[in-house]
Amino acid sequence: MSDARVPILMYHAVAADPNEATRALSVTPRAFAEQMAVIAGLGLTPVTTAELATCWRSGRPLPERPVLITFDDGYEGVHRHALPALAEHGFPATLFVSTGWLRGPYDTGGGLDTMLDWGQVRELAAAGVEIGGHSHSHPQLDQVSDAALRFELIHCKEIVTDQLGAVPASFAYPYGYSSRRVRQAVRATGYAQALAVGNGLARRAQGPYALRRVTVRRSTDLAEFERVVQGRAIARTFAGDRALTKGYAVVRGARRTRRVVSRSAA
Repeated sequence: MSDARVPILMYHAVAADPNEATRALSVTPRAFAEQMAVIAGLGLTPVTTAELATCWRSGRPLPERPVLITFDDGYEGVHRHALPALAEHGFPATLFVSTGWLRGPYDTGGGLDTMLDWGQVRELAAAGVEIGGHSHSHPQLDQVSDAALRFELIHCKEIVTDQLGAVPASFAYPYGYSSRRVRQAVRATGYAQALAVGNGLARRAQGPYALRRVTVRRSTDLAEFERVVQGRAIARTFAGDRALTKGYAVVRGARRTRRVVSRSAA
């Protein structure tokens, strides 16, 4: 299955009443439980990010009909609501934490809603959830300086390692944004693989530092969810997202160019 196309699901908050900052990219606890039941009913096999990348790197076969369940940022509902649904089916998952957003000694106050604390993160890890890095303060990494980029990657990795006693192997780019410079820095920091967004299926040919994910949001109904996890009609489902992404990429490219010119003139 080296040429397999694998759906990597990207979740954020799981909450009945999220705030406005996280509402669009949240799902209700009931919707999440129903989505996990769909995965079980279809006979799909959830794996962690590290497991997928290890299989593709080594050439080992993937399990039949693999799917990945991933969460970004570190919202408290992942522990309160998602973990019981995952446990009901025996599903593994991957949680990418922004270490400066979690409640505890490193909290910068930047979290968008109620966030996990480190005790809850440890309980998730003990339950079979892979814990990966998602930067420290959740910036657009391709827009920051080299020094800031190194800090975001290294500080996140060191905090996760200190709190969990295990070095994180996987990383997810905040907002999904990366560049060659960012991907090289992620690799140099010691992460073995990294996830973007792209709203497409993941393939081995994308390389271990640019694997695509598909967004699950509050507006995703069960029919759409079933199509996505089966890899059907992906382009049509996310056509609007891709158009917005391409347009914003032009704006972001112009910003980077202006910064380079400004530094050169200084």
